[in-house]
Amino acid sequence: MLYLSLITMRRIVRKFLSPIYKLYEKRLETQIRKSEVPEHLAVIMDGNRRYAETLGILPHEGHIEGKTTLENLSDWCRQLNITYLTVYAFSLENFNREEEELNKLMDLFEESFRNAGDDPRVHDNEVRVRAIGHREMLPDNVVKAIEYAESRTKNYSNFNYNLAVAYGGRQEIVRSMEKIAQKVKAGELDPDEINADLISSNLYTSGLPDPDLILRTSGEERISNFLLWQLAYSELYFADVFWPEMRKIDFLRAIRAFQMRKRRLGH
Repeated sequence: MLYLSLITMRRIVRKFLSPIYKLYEKRLETQIRKSEVPEHLAVIMDGNRRYAETLGILPHEGHIEGKTTLENLSDWCRQLNITYLTVYAFSLENFNREEEELNKLMDLFEESFRNAGDDPRVHDNEVRVRAIGHREMLPDNVVKAIEYAESRTKNYSNFNYNLAVAYGGRQEIVRSMEKIAQKVKAGELDPDEINADLISSNLYTSGLPDPDLILRTSGEERISNFLLWQLAYSELYFADVFWPEMRKIDFLRAIRAFQMRKRRLGH
C-alpha cells in the first residue's frame, strides 16, 4: 500500500509541475540539438504490467498504454533525427505468461504491425519497419501482419524501426553460429574465415549499426537477454519510470546523459 501511495503521489507532483517541465523540456531539447545524438537507440520497454497493477487495471490494458508511449517515442526520435530505433517488445521468456495475456498481446502485435503498414506518418517520413526474432514461434496472423508492414515499407530508408518480438539475445547468437557451422560443414566456408563481422552478418540485425545507447525503463538495471552481441560498446541508461509513464523529458534526459559521456570504443 505504501508503494502504491508513493506512485500516486509521484503522479500528483508531476501533474502539478507539468508547466515547469514543459519549459525545462523545451530548454533541454534546444541544448541537445547542439550536440551529436545517437544514431541507433535501443529500448527495453519495461514496466507495463506493474503500471497496470498500480492503477488496478488488467495487464493487457497496461500494454495498450505502452503502445501509445512507443508511438510517442517514434515521433521523438524522428524529431531528433535518430535514424535507428530498436525496441524489445516481447522476449522468448514472455511465452511463459498466462494464456489470456498472451492472446491479448498477440492481438496487439497484429494490430500494431497492420497499422504501421498503413500509417501515413510511416509513409510520409519513409520509415522502414521490421521485426527481429524467432517469428516462426508467433501465430500465423501476427506473422502475416509483420510481413505486411515489412513489404509496405521495404523501400524506405530515412528511418529504421525494429521491433524485437519472440526475441532472445543468446538464441540469436546460437542461430548465427548454427548458420555458420552449416556453411563450414557444406565446404562453403573455411573455419579460419570466421570472425566478428561474419557472426554479425548472420544475426537478425545484419546490416544495422550497433546501438549507441540502450535505454531501459522501470528502474530495473539489467539487460535481460537483449542484443547481447550488439551492445558491446553501447552506453546504458536506466530510467526510474514505468514504460507507459515515460515522458518526452525522460527521453531527453537519456539523450543528454549519452551526450555527456566520453565514448572510447575500446581505445
